Amino acid sequence: MSETLNVERRASAAILTLNRPAKHNALSAELLAAIDDALAALDQDSAVRGIVITGTASVFSTGADLNEAIAVQSAPEALRYLERFRATNARIESLSKPVVAAINGFCLTGGLELSLACDLRIAGEGARFGVTSARIGSIAGAGAPQRLARLIGPSQTKDLLMSGRIIEAAEALRIGLVDAVVGAEQVLEQALLRIASYAERAPMSVWFSKLAVNTGLQMDLESALAFDRLLTTTLFSTRDRTEGMQAFLQKRSPVFTGR
Repeated sequence: MSETLNVERRASAAILTLNRPAKHNALSAELLAAIDDALAALDQDSAVRGIVITGTASVFSTGADLNEAIAVQSAPEALRYLERFRATNARIESLSKPVVAAINGFCLTGGLELSLACDLRIAGEGARFGVTSARIGSIAGAGAPQRLARLIGPSQTKDLLMSGRIIEAAEALRIGLVDAVVGAEQVLEQALLRIASYAERAPMSVWFSKLAVNTGLQMDLESALAFDRLLTTTLFSTRDRTEGMQAFLQKRSPVFTGR
């Protein structure tokens, strides 16, 4: 495991902590690969029911490692460079388990793009968000234009991208960029509480709920509704669905096994 990422288990959750404090948790190729590798391993661990990605008290991540980015001088190099970001973000979105970003301090550009791939974002009161690419003559290339537009709408997205301005947690909550704002010392705890609540449900139901939303957003409405029906009928044949129905009728708590 890379020294740039700390991995900790806590109950049914795994916590991935970005660990480049001297570089403001800048997303180097090494760190992105470490996140990808850790997620791939955790996705195969049935004891882990959800993952939290977090940074330090003062910074989640300020984005790409500029020492690496400035070395990119051609379009082919840029495509290869951005593929590392794309692969890690795609891993988060395709994971069969929920991923929650626990954000304190600055969450900028590539760091924000990493958090946008997560299923939820819990922010501390002092968190700050922005996409600063326009300030250096560029555009965010790891998902901000598209994921932001789907999350907060095109107008809000264009304003953030074109201005490069940094917004506070309260505004991020108002426009739907984050799902909750809590005291800075409560951010990780609140993220873990979300994971704990999901862990009480059937693993395949949680996975398919994530799959239904993420995949459905790429479809027209009728195709997405058909996809929902396919997922529902698939779950009808699982042991957990039978257990869930029986537990409800017998007025007891279900015991789910992931089968």
